[in-house]
This record gives sequence, structure tokens and C-alpha cells, in this order.
Amino acid sequence: MKPRLRRLPSPALVIACVALFVSLGGVSYGLATGSIDSRELKNNTIRSKDVRNNTLRTFDIRNNEVRGFDIRNSTIQGRDVAFDTLTGTDVSEASLAKVPSAATADTAISAGTADSVGGVGLRRFNYAAEQGSGPVTVLDAGGLRLDASCGAGGALEVRATPADPNAELSASGDLQMAPLGTALVNDAGAGVIALANPNGSVVTVQVLAVEQPNGVNGTSNDCGFFGIAEAG
Repeated sequence: MKPRLRRLPSPALVIACVALFVSLGGVSYGLATGSIDSRELKNNTIRSKDVRNNTLRTFDIRNNEVRGFDIRNSTIQGRDVAFDTLTGTDVSEASLAKVPSAATADTAISAGTADSVGGVGLRRFNYAAEQGSGPVTVLDAGGLRLDASCGAGGALEVRATPADPNAELSASGDLQMAPLGTALVNDAGAGVIALANPNGSVVTVQVLAVEQPNGVNGTSNDCGFFGIAEAG
């Protein structure tokens, strides 16, 4: 009687057995050899408690992936920002308070034409008129009023009237003062009109008086009176 021949396993059976072995022992083999990678991990299963504290580093995070909602509010500090990197566009101007030392700047109405500096008021006047023009008030500040008129032949007359009769009034330079009563400036040239009030306030006026029968500054005006007054 001939011995019975053993049947060899079919190729399909071999492949099935290998697949079963891999599926059952692949993970164990990976653990044993220390070669587990992302392929052995199920997506969305690793949690924070599975990661050792203080072990993740910057190169473990993809560039430009951390966003604002990934950071706890009010945790970023000045030391976390590189020097000289923030610009005006990074700051909300509406959230800024007034700089303490800038509060004193509120007393200046305009940086170009400030009405007062250190409690001293500044005024500018510009008077030009034809001969025969009646008196016009060109300045009224700090207790001093200046009225100008242009007489026949272009004769300029400026009267300086203090509000307080006890104030001291003077003129210097090319200007002349009337000896009595209301101060009178009746001449052409440059000079200074000064007023000292009993309360200690002072008015100083730098002036230029012009008499030109053929016009002032190329116009038909015959009298001119220009100046800047400081009162405080």
C-alpha cells in the first residue's frame, strides 16, 4: 500500500495566515522593537494626559499653526514679545489712555497759533486804512485798548487807553506819548508800548507804524499799524 502524500497549503491560505499574524502581532512586535509610529496610532486618540509635561518643543509644532484662540487670554506678557517688533498697527488707538504729561497740552488750542503759553496770551493785529478813516479798535487785551485812525495826508494816530486809570503806560523807540490824559502815539516807526496793571499783569506790544501817502505795501492804503501783543 503506497503512503498517502501530504497536501501542501495553497498560496491563498499562506497569505491569509500571514495577514492574521500581522494583525494580531504587529502592535506587539512594534512595542517590542520600539518602532511604533503614527501608522500604529488611531487618529484623534492621543490626549494631553498622554504627553509628558514640558516635553514638546517648538520643532514639534508646524510653523504658523498656533492661532489666537489656542492661547489663554491675558497670558502673553511683554517678555514674550521680541524687542522693537510691535508697531502702531498692532495697537488699538481707541484703547490708549492719555499720556499723563500730555494733559498740560490741552491748554494750547492749536500748536501753530496757541492762544496762551505759560499763562501769557498772544495777539496779532494788522491795520491798514486810507486817509480820512475814523478810529478803529485794533487791540483790546489785558486791560489795554489800542485805537487807530488815518488822518489827512496819511497821518497815523494811535491812542492807547488803559482800562485801569492807575495802570502805568509807556512807549519807546520811534513812538511818542502825549504828556497828559489818554496816551497818544502819533508818529511813524517801530517801537514798544508797555502797560503795567496794579494787579501785576503786564501787556507788551511790539509795533510798526507806517505813514505812506502813496499807499502801504503797494496798496491804496495810506496808514498802517502792525504788531504782536503779549498779555499775562
